[in-house]
Amino acid sequence: MLQHPPFRADHIGSLLRPPSLRQAFRRHESGELNADSFRLLQDESIRAAVRMQEEIGLRVITDGEFRRSSYWARFVERVEGFAIQTAAYRFRNEHGHEMSFTAPFAAGKIRRVRALALDEFEFLRSITGVTAKMTLPAPSTMHFYAGRNFAAPGVYDDAASLFADLSLVFQQEIAELASAGCRYLQLDEVAIAMLCDDVLRERTSAQGQDPDALIDMYIDAINQAVAHCGADMAIGIHVCRGNFRGHFLADGGYDAVAERFFAGVNATHFLLEYDTPRAGDFAPLRFVPKHKGVVLGLISTKIPTLESSEMLKQRIDEAARHIELDRLAISPQCGFASTAAGNPLSADDERAKLARAVDVAVAVWGSP
Repeated sequence: MLQHPPFRADHIGSLLRPPSLRQAFRRHESGELNADSFRLLQDESIRAAVRMQEEIGLRVITDGEFRRSSYWARFVERVEGFAIQTAAYRFRNEHGHEMSFTAPFAAGKIRRVRALALDEFEFLRSITGVTAKMTLPAPSTMHFYAGRNFAAPGVYDDAASLFADLSLVFQQEIAELASAGCRYLQLDEVAIAMLCDDVLRERTSAQGQDPDALIDMYIDAINQAVAHCGADMAIGIHVCRGNFRGHFLADGGYDAVAERFFAGVNATHFLLEYDTPRAGDFAPLRFVPKHKGVVLGLISTKIPTLESSEMLKQRIDEAARHIELDRLAISPQCGFASTAAGNPLSADDERAKLARAVDVAVAVWGSP
């Protein structure tokens, strides 16, 4: 994987759960479905999702995050010390509708007591012959959403002590993934994109936190998490403004963070949200260092409308005015189901959008 980004057509990770799997999550949570039966149903659903990805020509495959109720839920469930509470921020849509959500916080000292994604990777690699990508929430997920209440009183007196323990959790997990053969890891980063939004920066400041200091801390946290990755592992940082049932968390382009973020993060490439004007223009891509690439998230997972090939090619051409075409790729802007409930699209819509990414990649770069 010397090419950065490693594939011309990529996707962020989560896929729409089939109705049977959504029902199984509810039944398992209520105690109606035991763990073994739940796992077998997940296995069956993952096999079908892998077949779909292979059939449309993707060369990078995920398990759809089908073993997770949300993109960060398994991390919280499997790391000692974490609990959930109502987040300090709210999702919204273009019509002004708002939705609250829950967020992780440290109820006790953080310690890794079992693997987080290793079993997901081992099963996925056993059923596909193409590259298996694993996703993990970025470290900031475990801090930012909760605002100043990121830890229970007396557990962590400051964020630095939380991140010191959290970095060990990531390092241990990533080391085991690497030993098992994982060569493509993606960290899902939302907080840094939220801190590009002037309104949210003001809200963060009102909580007594310095937005710029948080950005620096989150960059360092990513670097600590991947500190011991080998040179043969591709590290992608997905940057997102929130994705929950068609709603989002933030507005604002990458201008406020681009220079220090793109240069400062130890990653091979960035997977960037670019499906709406809320993400700003492509000018910040000029700050991406020459040895790093960008996957343009041009296809929306929030709406069923299929983007035209010509529009996508035009957008790629616009981006290539600021960064070499050879350092670009295409994907949806986010996953199709950051939570098990999923976004307001059908399975056919999802397949068509992923296939469109493959077709455009072949047309622009000659391969997916």
